[in-house]
Amino acid sequence: MKTLLEEVKGFDPYNEQEEADKELLMTYLTMFDDIFYRENLMAHMTSSPWIVNQDMSKVLMIYHNIYDSWGWCGGHCDGDEDTLHVALKEGMEETGLTKLTPLSEHIMAIDILPVPPHKKRGKFVSSHVHLNVTYACVADETENLHIKADENSGVRWIPVEEIDTWVREEDMKPVYHKLVEKTKVMAEQKRKVSLQD
Repeated sequence: MKTLLEEVKGFDPYNEQEEADKELLMTYLTMFDDIFYRENLMAHMTSSPWIVNQDMSKVLMIYHNIYDSWGWCGGHCDGDEDTLHVALKEGMEETGLTKLTPLSEHIMAIDILPVPPHKKRGKFVSSHVHLNVTYACVADETENLHIKADENSGVRWIPVEEIDTWVREEDMKPVYHKLVEKTKVMAEQKRKVSLQD
């Protein structure tokens, strides 16, 4: 299995933001030996699933209690260097899904995300950055969903064209727009493959 550094080196950036964040992520991965642990108070690895339904018209989002906004799933690696495993685990834990399938085992997106100071479980957390990798995943829209009460207070399928209506974090909207664009490319590739069969 490839290391995350090897995966990131082979990642093809989608835009200027991903080019810059890829370079910075590789720097962090080589600079720190504790980058997979949140004990690194400056920056640490997180992983997110971008969960779409079968026709890729909707994305599954949760209402984040800390950020007071709808957003994607995801979480800290906490020592687990298998970022795909982390994305799948977090996606199921935070939504109640029992099955979550990666559309690809390769990284879909790279984002270095600032985290403002906040309180978590009664403890103050200083500002830092999340070094996030995202994986495209698909789930059954008819599955029963439930919240993870210590982290979110809602789980719902949101039409991709309505994301801006639901998301209150302005700095996350460009990230979600990018993921929607990438999802459209994947949907078109899937459509072409099905036409050839």
